Amino acid sequence: MRKFAQCRTPERRDRMRSVLERRQNDLSLILANIWDPHNVSAILRSCDAFGVPRVHLYYTDTAFPNIGRKASGSAKKWVECQRHTNAEALIGGLRAEGYQILSTGFSETARPLMDCDLTLPTVIMLGNEHRGVDAELDRLAADQVYIPMQGMVQSLNVSVAAAVTLYEAYRQRMAKGMYDQPTYDSETLDKMVDEWCTR
Repeated sequence: MRKFAQCRTPERRDRMRSVLERRQNDLSLILANIWDPHNVSAILRSCDAFGVPRVHLYYTDTAFPNIGRKASGSAKKWVECQRHTNAEALIGGLRAEGYQILSTGFSETARPLMDCDLTLPTVIMLGNEHRGVDAELDRLAADQVYIPMQGMVQSLNVSVAAAVTLYEAYRQRMAKGMYDQPTYDSETLDKMVDEWCTR
């Protein structure tokens, strides 16, 4: 008989399993050289809120963010962060796993976010607020997307843009019932709950 890791209460274990059953294992973000750790922390909170299990942190010329537990609302406990320094290896690996790679920006070929099918396995790249997504990443993306704006300001704060983007993915996926179907098998879920109980 399988022995489960101990959580503080059975209710906490059930809560963790319920959350993990709604995680979207085929939805992720790439954060590219985002220098403000408060923005990164806020993005992790949005990832947890919308069921994104991991983010890819691409840092080549910016100090790696010191993500505080308080600023992230403890989200860094529940969202896996993978660090990368090689653009081609990062994108090539994700593409080999079947992800569509979307960059954010305002080029002439960029499409409104809502016109993209975010129910497909998807990774969306978000860049530094001053220069956008790094060129070496942007050129590897299949498409560029933007959030339509109605005011004088051209863009949102990167953490707000991440939240809006993930909400659109959530909206599309909810409409297809994707949050009702676990993306992990039962054995993997058991192992993940055990691991979460130790955090």
